[in-house]
Amino acid sequence: MSDAATTPLDGRKVKLVSMDGQTYEVDAAVASLSKLVSTLVSDNADEDEVQEMPLPNVKSHVLEKVVAFCEHHHKHPMKELEKPLKSNDLRDAVSDWYADFVEVKQEDQELLFELILAANYLDIKNLLDLACAKVATMIKGKTPEEIRATFGITEEFTPEEEQRIREENKWSARFKRK
Repeated sequence: MSDAATTPLDGRKVKLVSMDGQTYEVDAAVASLSKLVSTLVSDNADEDEVQEMPLPNVKSHVLEKVVAFCEHHHKHPMKELEKPLKSNDLRDAVSDWYADFVEVKQEDQELLFELILAANYLDIKNLLDLACAKVATMIKGKTPEEIRATFGITEEFTPEEEQRIREENKWSARFKRK
């Protein structure tokens, strides 16, 4: 989208409406980073008409972050994430802005998971990849106990359940940090 060619979406606006009724007016070219929105934008609509798109699966505080991501990505595209990540520092894979975007405090982790759900629902691959990569950095090289502590998971498995899970996931032992 950074080339000089114009698209049918240039200059058009869409209104994205969150599940709690908050409306965000966004350039259609920016919002079309979402494949869902891109599909819903009517090419036949009058250029002056602002299409309204209800997004019943996205809360307003999450949609606000999604819009910020899309606006930044439109001007400064994120490079493709290399998989697997080379380190637990996202700055090694993306620019500071993108790394900061998904940096959350322990008490705000729910927002990160809501971003993942929204990115999946809206079909925004780069946002989904970025948010999932952040979660991966939070898990990589940790023991199950450390992962539980990181994510505040308090429900323990019974010893039998834990043994069954270890047996089913023996293959994952090769990824432990040495």
